[in-house]
Amino acid sequence: MRAIFQWNIGSRVLELGRRTLIMGVVNVTPDSFSDGGLYLDAEKAVVRAEQLLDEGATIIDVGGESTRPGASEPVSEEEERRRVLPVIRDVKRRRPDAVLSVDTYKASVARAAVDVGAEVVNDVSGFRWDSKMAKTLAELKVGAVLMHTRGRPEEWRSLPPIGDPVLMVKRELRQWAEAATLAGIKRDRLVLDPGFGQLLRRVGPLQRARAINGRLKKFRESRALPAVEFDALVQSVSVIGFMFGFMRPAVLRQDRKTSTKTAIAIARLLVRSLSSGDPVRKPAQPAELSVS
Repeated sequence: MRAIFQWNIGSRVLELGRRTLIMGVVNVTPDSFSDGGLYLDAEKAVVRAEQLLDEGATIIDVGGESTRPGASEPVSEEEERRRVLPVIRDVKRRRPDAVLSVDTYKASVARAAVDVGAEVVNDVSGFRWDSKMAKTLAELKVGAVLMHTRGRPEEWRSLPPIGDPVLMVKRELRQWAEAATLAGIKRDRLVLDPGFGQLLRRVGPLQRARAINGRLKKFRESRALPAVEFDALVQSVSVIGFMFGFMRPAVLRQDRKTSTKTAIAIARLLVRSLSSGDPVRKPAQPAELSVS
């Protein structure tokens, strides 16, 4: 049983832990890893955000600069504001109850985004690439996501391997979180992100990866889920971690075209199959594909 955490994002509180919340990602960029170029137009980005909300997302995370491995030159503050501010403002106007997050490591962009409706700032650098970020977040009194990362995007492909990545991430997240609280960010406003996807690229194959691969193939070839695209199966691997217990997120980010709610449901079926050794079967009841 996970602990229940009340995340204070300023104007309201989100309950984390009782169920897994979905953070829908909208990249207003030409070059992001998952959807670069698809939502560079502000209106298309707003429509995508509304779609994610309709699919069950609790939070919409809007980003204006790619931080994929090997990303090109950093985007200027002015250009990043030009990309993200109209999207955040219009989504907030159309969906006043939506929780909006800005994905940025620049303090000035964070402040501008909060001014037009963002309630969360999601910083992939762990508040370390802009020395003003932690103090700015303390002043803004919004929700803050501190993500673990090593180096910068242009360095990620050449970073040396690490001996015990889990130990390193735990140690450094603890240090960075302490620094954030010393800068004035209240603990109940802070959420930690271990940077799991980036971590996997350095750790190598997961235990059970071969079994999971085989099960994915059987799911695709079977009639267990005939209406689900294979993209949903691929995404389901990203949530299997919390099903097995080595990953227990309170919030999952959705950055693929398919629904994370669907992916979570498929992951549950896949884990059940892996755990029991039973062949893939068609669900007896549609309720098995529900996400609570």
